[in-house]
Amino acid sequence: MADFSIHTLGCGSAKPTLRHRPSSTVVDFRNNLFMVDCGEGAQLAMMKARLKFQRLSNIFLTHLHGDHVLGLPGLISTLDLHGEGGEITIHTFKEGEDILRPILKAFAGYTSFDVKFNILNPQGGEIAFENHALTVETVKLTHRVPAIGYIFREKPKPHHLKRDMCDFHGVPMYMFNRIKGGEDFIKPDGTVIPNSILTSDPGAPLSYAHISDTAFNPDIAEKIGPVDLLFHETTYLEKDLPLAAPRGHSTARQAAEIARRAGAGWLLTGHYSSRYRDDEEFRREALEVFPNVILNREGLITSIPELRK
Repeated sequence: MADFSIHTLGCGSAKPTLRHRPSSTVVDFRNNLFMVDCGEGAQLAMMKARLKFQRLSNIFLTHLHGDHVLGLPGLISTLDLHGEGGEITIHTFKEGEDILRPILKAFAGYTSFDVKFNILNPQGGEIAFENHALTVETVKLTHRVPAIGYIFREKPKPHHLKRDMCDFHGVPMYMFNRIKGGEDFIKPDGTVIPNSILTSDPGAPLSYAHISDTAFNPDIAEKIGPVDLLFHETTYLEKDLPLAAPRGHSTARQAAEIARRAGAGWLLTGHYSSRYRDDEEFRREALEVFPNVILNREGLITSIPELRK
């Protein structure tokens, strides 16, 4: 499995259909799972995708509409039945904690793990999560209720050692980490061995932006910036443009425009309205504006390193 992949559990919108499940996505980053939104049946979708519950420790909510959060009681109960222990952090607004705490207490009040809340600012512009290899930033969306998107950015990786060249030039082992960090090597006689001879480039950090329910807002493109993969909701087609903005949603064409302006490598569609029967229409419309479009579906696994090739 790739070091950075996106698993689509549900890509439908609020009205249920037999073709699509409610919104839920899992980001697999170096075998750590991060869920974005938790629509109904998310735990069953995780099982079907063969994603291990014990690897899930963070759930990021974009907003508090039911099709994005009503799977939480079932998921938390299922996690408890697996008895893995540890803790789960739910990233949401203060209102989200106020709503969800009593619900989770009622239906999963005595879990084998701790449920914690990380309170986020609905205005976005902050770091929701950070560890040694990854940051998750927030960006404000334009919806009928407070909403934010998330940008997953891999931190720069250390250079790869060319062990044969290090041995040839007599680099001691205690210097390896410093060489990986970019230092040149100075031999005892004063000869400088450039870092480029001793290491290879690890490649640019990978990135993924998850932009859920939002009306078209050109300004968001600059906040997202260049990313390898952009999920941007495509609730409507352009023929239904008058419905989009009043309901806080975008068309496939508008999503493609955001991808173009942001400098994204690829656009991933989703959050399809139940009024449409042919999902391929979303891809065709987006392709009129942006060349690299992936048609989303349940069970889809998108490897970000593969997109770079």
